[in-house]
Amino acid sequence: MPSSTTPRRFGDLAPSRYPGERLGLPETGSGSIARPGRRILALIIDWAIASLLSFAFFHYDSWATLGIFALLQYVFIPTIGGSIGHRILGLRLVALNGTWVGLWRPLVRTVLLCVVIPALVWDSDQRGFHDKVAGTALLRA
Repeated sequence: MPSSTTPRRFGDLAPSRYPGERLGLPETGSGSIARPGRRILALIIDWAIASLLSFAFFHYDSWATLGIFALLQYVFIPTIGGSIGHRILGLRLVALNGTWVGLWRPLVRTVLLCVVIPALVWDSDQRGFHDKVAGTALLRA
């Protein structure tokens, strides 16, 4: 007879005690899943930088702002381990397989992030759909 934590159907998962548990990550501290407050603040910092650059060079064009935001994400994730906002707030983006994030993961993640909706859909590990598709996780450094 299955225990109460055993999934009853294919696709069912037992509830985790904290975000990142199923990924083998610690509950708190370095290496734990970044919580929503830091994620949102990092996003605000990144968008503010993109907005300032857009204002300086394009008189604040909304498409230019989005393009600058995407470019900053794509350039800084593989080079410094996260966007400027991530690094300021002590976060880093890692590939779940433990290797370098490469170039395709930041591209997929950035495109989905710019579409917005995938970033609003989270799983129980507090990973957005953009991170799930890219095979990445945003962690505390």
